[in-house]
Amino acid sequence: MSFEVNGKVFSDEPRAGQCLRTFLRELGHFGVKKGCDAGDCGACTVLLDGEPVHSCLIPAFRADGHVVTTIEGLGGERGTHPMQQAFLDAQGFQCGFCTAGMILTCASLNQAQRTDLGSALKGNICRCTGYRSIEDALLGKTNVEDSVEAGAAFGRSLPAPAGPDVVRGKARYTFDTAIDGLLHVKLLRSPHAHARIVAIDKSEALRIPGVHAVLTHEDAPSVLISTARHEKDWMDPEDTRILDDVVRFIGQRVAAIVAESEAAAEEACRRIKVDYDILPALIDPEQAMAPGAPVLHPDRTTANRIADPQRNLAAETHGEFGDVAAALASSAVTYEATFHSHRVQHAALETHGGLAWLDAAGVLNVRTSTQVPFLTRRALSDIFQRPMDKVRVFCERVGGGFGGKQEMFVEDILALAALRTGRPVKLELTREEQFIATSTRHPMRVHIKAGADADGRLTALQLDVLSNTGAYGNHAGPVMFHSLSESIAVYNCPNKRVDGYAVYTNTVPAGAFRGYGLPQTQIAIEAAIDELARQLGVSPYDMRRRNVKLGDPMLSPPPSEFHDVLYGSYGLDQCIDLVERAMQAGGPQPELSPEWLIGDGVALTMIDTVPPAGHIADAMIALNDDGSFDLTVGTAEFGNGTSTVHRQIAATILATTVDRIRLRQSDTAHGGHDTGAYGSAGTFVAGKATHAAAMQLATELKAAAASAWLSDTADCTLDDEAVVSGVRRMPFTELATFARERGQPFAAAGNSGGTPRSVGFNVQGFRVAVNKGTGELRILRSVQAADAGVVANPMQCRGQVEGGVAQALGAALYEEMVIDAEGRVTNPKFRDYHLPSFADVPRTEVFFADTSDTIGPLGAKSMSESPYNPVAAALGNAIADATGIRFTAPPFKPDRLFPALLEKFGS
Repeated sequence: MSFEVNGKVFSDEPRAGQCLRTFLRELGHFGVKKGCDAGDCGACTVLLDGEPVHSCLIPAFRADGHVVTTIEGLGGERGTHPMQQAFLDAQGFQCGFCTAGMILTCASLNQAQRTDLGSALKGNICRCTGYRSIEDALLGKTNVEDSVEAGAAFGRSLPAPAGPDVVRGKARYTFDTAIDGLLHVKLLRSPHAHARIVAIDKSEALRIPGVHAVLTHEDAPSVLISTARHEKDWMDPEDTRILDDVVRFIGQRVAAIVAESEAAAEEACRRIKVDYDILPALIDPEQAMAPGAPVLHPDRTTANRIADPQRNLAAETHGEFGDVAAALASSAVTYEATFHSHRVQHAALETHGGLAWLDAAGVLNVRTSTQVPFLTRRALSDIFQRPMDKVRVFCERVGGGFGGKQEMFVEDILALAALRTGRPVKLELTREEQFIATSTRHPMRVHIKAGADADGRLTALQLDVLSNTGAYGNHAGPVMFHSLSESIAVYNCPNKRVDGYAVYTNTVPAGAFRGYGLPQTQIAIEAAIDELARQLGVSPYDMRRRNVKLGDPMLSPPPSEFHDVLYGSYGLDQCIDLVERAMQAGGPQPELSPEWLIGDGVALTMIDTVPPAGHIADAMIALNDDGSFDLTVGTAEFGNGTSTVHRQIAATILATTVDRIRLRQSDTAHGGHDTGAYGSAGTFVAGKATHAAAMQLATELKAAAASAWLSDTADCTLDDEAVVSGVRRMPFTELATFARERGQPFAAAGNSGGTPRSVGFNVQGFRVAVNKGTGELRILRSVQAADAGVVANPMQCRGQVEGGVAQALGAALYEEMVIDAEGRVTNPKFRDYHLPSFADVPRTEVFFADTSDTIGPLGAKSMSESPYNPVAAALGNAIADATGIRFTAPPFKPDRLFPALLEKFGS
């Protein structure tokens, strides 16, 4: 056989049954990505004789005699194809995992196909961007500022530093490397929702050629852990083992097979014989917490940080300010209802996975797709009793996270396999495993009671929340507490009550997910605000204005032990005004028949910019001989944009340009510590550490120049890559020479402890049309206003908002993980799950409040997580305004809307 790939001929023979994707990657073309292996996402797109194909569906042998072009070869001898440049100019990517496939598809489109991008791009999914920037690339729009003077980077729309590598397929994600002697790990998973393992027979599996080890609970440390990663271990229960003799959900790992090939490992999985003692399974959280229900963790106690194991309660909370019952009884208007939010998947295109090996110095190296490399190193050190300096965890670029990679789902098994075999090992989850065996958003039942006086001022807010945490309690308590906190703290109300329960069930565990519990409760609270306003005849915008203002106490019961949340800036009033004006502004009116009902909806949300109890980041910066700087941070880049912002902060303080800031990140071998890029902390915490380090280095540079000039440091400033004092000027290169000669290089460190904390605000508005005859829903207008303080990078921040809205719309309209009566996920693949594609996502108008935060770095605060939060609530309010029907359980699919519409309007 002969294969021409990017103009080069290969004579390699594919294996029997091998797909073109894996064949190309084995030839070193790492720009060909794995997102689904089912032809659903397009991450593996290549050109076959100039036509885009999903290489995961093409048998490799069918490429014999044809011309294959991957992203690495698209530019040919020119190096950069016009479409690659267009994506750079528009910054049509965030995490970048889908970008290679997206560019190849876009480059192949003819003019006719460009007139219907919804159809032309239906085979390529992007989870991050919201697609607007991708359309901009196709339209030839430039969103980046190329020329920014030294010291003026912050607040400008500068491109991501990894952009050129992303669009050319050179950016390296977790598995984009070749390691000699690599063994492959596959996991045998439980077919039962609840069972005790009586015996495991490995003998037949071990006879498979190429199998090196079959690891079970007998081979793993028996220490209890949590897969959740937080700076403080007390936030999560110790209820999980690497491999356990009791399985509590369908998909839980039972054994790990380590073999020379994935095929051998998979065959060994089929040969293992497991004798199970089936135990009663609890699928419904109401039944799980009922008296007399089987206990899922009977051998755990409160010492394991579980609220009440005998009642299957991972966590619970109760509290009241004032007298809610009395306030409701005396209110002019009241509202009471029960809402249900469902289980959704993060669907990051790069699945969980990693590589692990022992180096010559005996250091356990783990290269993984994670948001929290430092916390994962600490956990592995504890579990395997290895000194911290004998464990290294790192990532290069990560293909999406959304909270799902604030967990340790593969690193412990990788470490176990590497330590047991002494060989490098690889574990890459399939898309189905991602659905059935990692984590999801917490499904919640939310019962709300609310009251207001005749003037529209809230008198009472009461929430009763039942959260289904699944088989294990990773993030159970923090998500539940968070869902009950800012959601009602944003409203000034004298009487508030909360009751919350996080309940174990025999279903796939829930965990950290963008918004961290707030979207699930916000849909109920914002519905209550609208319903009270409707009863009073008050505008929904005015109803909110009457109950939020600068200086409100931001309280929710029970009283918190943390009192460090402050108004670093306040732009909520501006956000409400911006959305109202945009929604009222004129524009093209759609031509719709009388069957269509039109309505508007609005919702507001507040989020604390950092988790409580400490979130730590270290940064280090040093001056190089050429006058550039090396900046070392711990935060991982997975589309959150922190890599860009770190350089902007440092370049602004040090009066240089971002290209003079060389960034090293997300590697525990670099030293320091970083809690991780989660909880809206990437810019606010890690950015402050960079700010502190750069400020310290600036002080040292000025002091050195002042000493040389025999002048006062206070008279020195930094300007255009030099220290300046009056007419005197000392370039950074001269300072570097001075430092080298004295043997003391200029370097500084900075730290941020995550306190005090500030708050961010988001307000979402929708105009929708609902067909009363079919239940079809169309979004006619989408507007979001955000208070992000001083916006570090307007282009990038706008993309975060658009991506958050798009992801939240997927959950609000059609994304839904379906669990059957036995606890099995019945739709564990993209084809049956319906991620938003280009045609599904409306264009969102994005506005930013004009504020400057007194706590955040250079006036900035977070804006990557929070845009997700108000979307479902605003959409529910718009549907209610259009139809007069309050739907209380998304997703708002046509078949869910139709029965109520039929009952109200007839056929």
